[in-house]
Amino acid sequence: MNKIKIIIVEDDEILARVLYAELTDAGFKVLQAFDGEAGLALARSEHPDLVLLDLILPKKYGFEVLEELKKSPDTKDIPVIILTLLGEDEDIKRGLELGANDYIVKSSHAVAEIIEKIKNFFAKKFNPQIEQEEK
Repeated sequence: MNKIKIIIVEDDEILARVLYAELTDAGFKVLQAFDGEAGLALARSEHPDLVLLDLILPKKYGFEVLEELKKSPDTKDIPVIILTLLGEDEDIKRGLELGANDYIVKSSHAVAEIIEKIKNFFAKKFNPQIEQEEK
């Protein structure tokens, strides 16, 4: 069986390294990009199962990356979880309106919680009954 492929688009190299290690240890195939343009190009070429997207990025802002991913027929169905320091209500609202599947504020979650959210996302995606049981 193919591993679930996740792209991390994060310019904080320390956080990116930690997320890479934790997600790899959890059994995911992980690719990285350190700016918005590279993240967008990687998503277009690799068609991942998930993009973990920071918003404050060099070269292309995360909202722009998200907007471009969701506008393209080739990438519009790729799930995106925003992982950022921006925790204002208007940022969260904008991210979700642009098509993000979830919005995680970095300062409010430990890395272990972020990994758990990602695992839960895939558990629900591959077993929709889980979501029904939570309601």
